[in-house]
Amino acid sequence: MHSDAPTLTGIVEPAPTHPFWGRAFRPFFLLGCAYASAFVLVWTAMWRGALPFPAWLTPPWWHAHEMLFGFVAAAIAGFLLTASPVWTGRPALAGKPLAALVALWAAGRVAMLAAGILPPALVALVDGAFLPAVALVVTRTVWRTGQVRNYGVVVLVALLAASNLAVHAQALDLTDLTAGRGLRCALDLVTALVVVIGGRITPAFTANAFLRAGIEAEVRGWRWLDRLAVATAVLVVIVDLVAPRTAASGVVAGAAALAVGVRLAGWRTLRTWGDPLVWSLHAGMAWVVVGYLLVAAGDLGAAIAPSAGLHALTAGAMGAMIMAVVTRVSLGHTGRPLVLPRGATAGYGLVHAGALLRVCSAAHTGIAGALLVAGGLAWAAAFAVFVVVYAPILVSARADGKPG
Repeated sequence: MHSDAPTLTGIVEPAPTHPFWGRAFRPFFLLGCAYASAFVLVWTAMWRGALPFPAWLTPPWWHAHEMLFGFVAAAIAGFLLTASPVWTGRPALAGKPLAALVALWAAGRVAMLAAGILPPALVALVDGAFLPAVALVVTRTVWRTGQVRNYGVVVLVALLAASNLAVHAQALDLTDLTAGRGLRCALDLVTALVVVIGGRITPAFTANAFLRAGIEAEVRGWRWLDRLAVATAVLVVIVDLVAPRTAASGVVAGAAALAVGVRLAGWRTLRTWGDPLVWSLHAGMAWVVVGYLLVAAGDLGAAIAPSAGLHALTAGAMGAMIMAVVTRVSLGHTGRPLVLPRGATAGYGLVHAGALLRVCSAAHTGIAGALLVAGGLAWAAAFAVFVVVYAPILVSARADGKPG
């Protein structure tokens, strides 16, 4: 049986015959996590001198770019293009239009790997087209639905696209100082998106899990605290643009850590340990608090390397939250029970271990290199576990026989 799915232009066409193109989470989660695992291994080999770096800006910036605009962008696309039709009741992107969008993302990864061989303008054009396309599809899905709060998600994706263009502008010698600012803005924007989306799904999924398990525990939430957490996360983006690494940025990051932490405290984290699909979401949000605190302490003058906070927010918050979301969404949206597949728990442990090792490398200069390598290997292994365990699920039809 076939259902209808919209094209990028809004024309309706028959839904795909292969389940892999039934919803955006399938290709973007599988290919994005596979890319994350392989990329970290390639980056580690480059950093150790076994492979040459692409001739594009600086190696650390190339690394940061691919983690943010390669891996994280794929995860964002997979989630938003799957969730926004659920929020609005609109049709989901599927079939050939979805395949075209995935191909655009993949072309960007090839272009970035071939940077220095391909013309810089071509690299910028191919890589820079993906996020605007995602923003366009999400905009079409949420437009005129009356759900005003979803417009903010579109704005964050559009700003993320602009940050990418700012990075490429310096690579094209059009600007002098936009690459570093663009990458930091992207990091802050993704963290803000984690605060927004995490604030929606974590308490809701926790309450549902308590109900299924018969746990009598109230998940507390306050709208004003949700708004404060989002507002301070957005303020971090703004202050890091105009006054980075200052007392002002330290105070704002500290305020964000406090707001997100207090909000998390009401979600009854300690009662979730029996359900990995739930506590993994809480752990991802906890990394946001840790990351903001480390950034705040460093900006306020503590002897903490900037890389500690950056790795806590990237390898920690983003890596852990993405792992938590992809493992859960891939079950729920394929009609399977919310029971973690055998072996998948190892992915959670490895992603947190990898993040912790990378954060600790900032404080142990004597063994920093070894900690970075070990952390990178553990983090790459985490997403390799996801690919191996979940690939059969993501390429197969829904267990309940429904489309999607």
